[in-house]
Amino acid sequence: MNNIFDVIIIGSGPSGMSAALNILRYGKKVLLLEKENIGGQISKSPKVENLPSLKNISGIDFANNFFDQLLSLKINFKLEEVLELKKENNIFFIKTNLNNKYLSKAVVIAVGVSPRKINIENEENLVGKGISYCAICDGFFFKNKDVCVIGNGNTALQYTLFLSNYCKNVFLCILSEKIFADLFLIEKIKNKNNVFVKKFFSIKKIIEDSEKKCLKEIKFLNLKSKLEESLKVQGLFIAIGQTPNNIIFKNFVLLENGFIIVDETMQTNTVGLYAVGDCIKKNVRQVTTAVNDGSIAAFFINKYLNNFN
Repeated sequence: MNNIFDVIIIGSGPSGMSAALNILRYGKKVLLLEKENIGGQISKSPKVENLPSLKNISGIDFANNFFDQLLSLKINFKLEEVLELKKENNIFFIKTNLNNKYLSKAVVIAVGVSPRKINIENEENLVGKGISYCAICDGFFFKNKDVCVIGNGNTALQYTLFLSNYCKNVFLCILSEKIFADLFLIEKIKNKNNVFVKKFFSIKKIIEDSEKKCLKEIKFLNLKSKLEESLKVQGLFIAIGQTPNNIIFKNFVLLENGFIIVDETMQTNTVGLYAVGDCIKKNVRQVTTAVNDGSIAAFFINKYLNNFN
């Protein structure tokens, strides 16, 4: 069984890397698979300010530091997307987009979530042409321009603050009257002269510039006045939540609203299959809780492997 990994971890966000770190420290053979970028969603965050002993660090620096730690422990890493999961005789079989097949005694699902879309006409057409789901990735392209951020949470406010350093004006558009985010972020927003909060905002239409093939204008309804208004902006950043990426595992796990149900050991209803991080059903989704999930899973996976037949 030398060609079989002890554990395959699918996803390299904080929870996946935490699981990998701790399982490696138990002396097990680990394969870490990632389809896009190291760090997952956290790599797109301009600042992380809730980590003990670190006053602030960029998401990408946090992710890179974490991955460097894994490299120092000789992690097996592949940039491949998992397309299929099977289990036969207590062994898991994984197939990837490169048509590679890997075998493992245990598997950790740490696939995180994807940005939720508005699902409005022209949204798909204008992604990369004015519409973005990541201010960190694309904010610099809108230097000295007017942009709009749709969302009412910490991510939306973090994006707004980040963009305010580059853009001429930033319109934070929220559906209600109250902003639902951490107080210190709300206070920072209030102190920005080029940030304007648009309340009771309900987007109705995205207008494309037919000649330039890019975003031209946003039509929206003011839910309080019942009047239709518009914003002429060059950028639209959507931060309205996330959708879990669990569909390919549906035959092996129990789902609730798309999120994987796990027990206190982070194990799913399939023996040897664990899940951690934002993709599982839980109340708090932060970097610290993701790292905690990985640590817990690693502890119980080690016990499982030590009794593996």
